[in-house]
Amino acid sequence: MTPSLPRRLGTYQKERFPLAAYAPLVAAAVFAALSFSVHARHPGVSESPGLPGPAVWVVGGLTLLVFFFGLRVLDEHKDAEVDRRTRPELPVPRGLVSLAELRGAGLAALLLVLVGNVLLAPTLLLVMVPVVVWAALMTREFFVPDWLQARPALYLLSHMLIMPLILAYATALDWVVAGAGPPDGLLAFLLASFLAGVVIEVGRKIRAPEEEREGVGSYTRSWGLRAAPLVWVLALTGSAVAGWWASVHTGSAGVVGAALAIVLVASALPALAFTRRPTPGLASRVELAGGVWTLALYLALGAGPYLARWVEARGMEVMG
Repeated sequence: MTPSLPRRLGTYQKERFPLAAYAPLVAAAVFAALSFSVHARHPGVSESPGLPGPAVWVVGGLTLLVFFFGLRVLDEHKDAEVDRRTRPELPVPRGLVSLAELRGAGLAALLLVLVGNVLLAPTLLLVMVPVVVWAALMTREFFVPDWLQARPALYLLSHMLIMPLILAYATALDWVVAGAGPPDGLLAFLLASFLAGVVIEVGRKIRAPEEEREGVGSYTRSWGLRAAPLVWVLALTGSAVAGWWASVHTGSAGVVGAALAIVLVASALPALAFTRRPTPGLASRVELAGGVWTLALYLALGAGPYLARWVEARGMEVMG
């Protein structure tokens, strides 16, 4: 007897869209975006302004999850032929779920969050449009698939531009809903999110020689066993610098800079080790470090302004 669609979608979720991995990152991203926007709009306030209410968090978190799920579904369509030939064990090629069923699930989820955003603030739909349009262009490979496939760096950059578009929506949950303009330092925050996306994307496609599969792309195959992890470290460092730059606009540069410097060094170690000894174990640690780094980056940007103001207040009490 064929399992029900919800049960099959549950299995698909565990394999291709694990909520245990996505949910903490999404929660941290929404926290970072809201905290950054609120504090950047009130840079001179000694006490931290309050964050938006629960409705904003629920709608924003669900919308980001749906965005990322939608990207996964679109990737299934884009890579259907390659997956059928090279990775028949994946859910779609092996017949667990069909592309039509995934489309239905994706559209239903999108409709749900559209309703939520309309109820929260209809103007948020305008901020969602660039995300949807760019995702559609990504699915079509910007109408130059062969040209892009032959240029891995441009392919990576063009696809990772979806990240600042998604995080721009997340910040808009504050400033658009509040009827204000974009906060100062928004460019730095979005650059940090873009480079964090690069860290995750490159990290998941760094592979030891014995892990490479014919027909399945990787950055170690395209750029080499030394260059790919070094690009990853460069993106890691760039996201730290951009994150610190964003924190300048929230009055938390010292706290955020110190936290990011410590995590940066620890996160870079597996990639640097991989350049000397490219093993499957180290490749997995690079991918894990990318996820941990991104989570730490968003938590630092979110919590940094509160911690900086707390430290300042305690210092004034001691001096007083």
